[in-house]
Amino acid sequence: MIARHRLALWLLVVCLLLLLSVIVKDRLNHYRNQWVLVWSDEFDGPSLDLSKWNVVDSPAPRNNELEYYTPSALSIVDGYLRIRTDQRSYKGMDYTSGAVDTRFKFDFLYGKVEIHARLPRGQGIWPAHWMPPSDHISPYEIDIMEMLGHEPDKIYLTHHWLGSGKKQYTGTYRGPDYSQSFHTFSVEWEPGKITWYIDGIERFSSTSHVQNTPAYLYLNTAVGGDWPGAPDETTVFPQFHDIDYVRVYQKQKDVDWKFW
Repeated sequence: MIARHRLALWLLVVCLLLLLSVIVKDRLNHYRNQWVLVWSDEFDGPSLDLSKWNVVDSPAPRNNELEYYTPSALSIVDGYLRIRTDQRSYKGMDYTSGAVDTRFKFDFLYGKVEIHARLPRGQGIWPAHWMPPSDHISPYEIDIMEMLGHEPDKIYLTHHWLGSGKKQYTGTYRGPDYSQSFHTFSVEWEPGKITWYIDGIERFSSTSHVQNTPAYLYLNTAVGGDWPGAPDETTVFPQFHDIDYVRVYQKQKDVDWKFW
């Protein structure tokens, strides 16, 4: 009788251990697959946090653009970063605008980026949130959001890569006028896949030539250039690109035994 009780107890212990191992494995897998906030700026301070951002102070060298990026175009207004774009002569350029980036201050390999913003509009106005490679050598670029101001209801979601010449995968989405209110533009960048979201809804994905080197954040409003063309008599100045917050998440990798 005692032997039977011992056997029953031993079987009960084994079953409990097996059940516990299944629960622990499930909880750990769930925990590891959660997005964890690793970096953010809510723009709640009196001025731009220069420990997080670099302010661009130069003419735009790319795409035959027409703006000079000046620090005076950036301000914190009512809890958001404002990029102001003006038509004015400055250091040999006909327009001024603003740009910030996180190079050498924050870069990352894989993650989820969320940017809540209200965009500018008008012919020749070109707002963008994008992720250049940190080394400026790797042949990739992830564009979280681009918009051409003459089509304020159309968002471009693009992954650039270099092969035999410049190549890209581009998705587009038509929605409301993105200059009229704030919207959330997001990208999830994982090994072998990039997925774009607008207001929490998936709009495009790519699995080809996915970037596998670190990137940093770049936020700007360009003026003119090869793609959007120059402003014309219909373009109203100033234009404002308002960014409410920027948040970066990554998948949890390290086990925290306090998750119980």
